[in-house]
Amino acid sequence: MSQLKRLLLLPHLKVHNANALSSPFTIGFPAMTAWLGAVHALQRQLNACDFTQIKFNACAVISHQCDLQTHKDNGDHIHSIIIAKRPSFTKKELVKFNAGKAPTFIEEARCHLDISLVIEYSGIEKEDESLVQEKISHLLNSRMKMAGGDILTFKPARFFKVEEGNNKDIRALSRQLMPGYALIERRDLMLDAMSQGQDAIDALLDHLVIHHQCNKVLKDNGEEEVNWQSGRKTKGWLVPIATGFHGLTELGVAKNQRDPDTPHCFAESVVTLGEFKMPHNIKSIDEILWRYQVEQENNLYLCTQSNPTTNSAEDSLSALFE
Repeated sequence: MSQLKRLLLLPHLKVHNANALSSPFTIGFPAMTAWLGAVHALQRQLNACDFTQIKFNACAVISHQCDLQTHKDNGDHIHSIIIAKRPSFTKKELVKFNAGKAPTFIEEARCHLDISLVIEYSGIEKEDESLVQEKISHLLNSRMKMAGGDILTFKPARFFKVEEGNNKDIRALSRQLMPGYALIERRDLMLDAMSQGQDAIDALLDHLVIHHQCNKVLKDNGEEEVNWQSGRKTKGWLVPIATGFHGLTELGVAKNQRDPDTPHCFAESVVTLGEFKMPHNIKSIDEILWRYQVEQENNLYLCTQSNPTTNSAEDSLSALFE
């Protein structure tokens, strides 16, 4: 039996100064936790506006443009990150500033984005679609953040229905997403390399580095010709992506935590491989949808594509804290 998915498209959101520091050791496209967090925040704001039945169950991210703020001066060999300079004016630094000395600055890697979000939803009836569209436009206009950046412009939200196995529905949606690249998970490459005894960071780097190979060819006149070939281990536009967190301590209470009523634990980022793939190549909408997944026994709090469910963020959190 075919499954009908109801999708909400937020096309061409132009985000200014989004957070490009996706993890402690990767800079580039914002982390998946940022996008699913923004979708979750949008759902909660709609729920607070009397649309109490709306649930956003999954989200796909399509990048139309990503402009990482870097600079390469004359004579430089590499690009450096442009810093969003925000002075931290303590009393001592204010004295230095008044004396003509520059204060210290907080370094922040930033990028400008043009992205589209495809959200799988439930709880929106046909007669309410126009009201939801208007409310979403109002919320996006009212200083809502995406990945830490400001939303400058966007196009009106659109509703789609996609039946699994119906190529016509998939093509109709993919045409709205082109030109662009959908971010998909390639954790399978990491698992395959680690199953062969390779270290996790080595497995990550092995798929990202460009390998140069020299081949010698003997010509008809007896001379040798040297040919160089360059390429990666696996085809595709592979990138490192941050997809969640690994808890370092058990859930409990930490001193001076912001919310005293919510269990807390210290965590580190989970980084794996992702791939940017053009939407016209997808065969099923589940190929690009990301969902929350909590593995409490392993202290993992992830955004993943490996386990399709219909759970929203509230469902995952309520199951975690029961």
